[in-house]
Amino acid sequence: MPATELDLLIAAARAAGEVACRYTGPEARVWDKPGGAGPVTEADLAVNEVLFEQLRGARPDYGWLSEESADTPERLSRDRVFIVDPIDGTRSFIEGTRTWAHALAVVERG
Repeated sequence: MPATELDLLIAAARAAGEVACRYTGPEARVWDKPGGAGPVTEADLAVNEVLFEQLRGARPDYGWLSEESADTPERLSRDRVFIVDPIDGTRSFIEGTRTWAHALAVVERG
């Protein structure tokens, strides 16, 4: 297990990048989120799953808030919460440009 949150976030981002790159190309499935909230791809969901497994697997006592997961009230009772956007820049990802990233943060008592 990584010793620090930064080490953990870096390792998780690298694993997420490997997964995301498997979904590039015109064959990737894309659909619109409900309520006009923008596009989502199967890559967003796969990366979300990898990040959840990596981050919560290492820090199960942390809460979780992700753009691609349903929010739960349990995170409000946690001292630390992972805040995640699995693919920040989904439109760029869909277009095949390299202007997307994984947005990962730890919020403490916030």
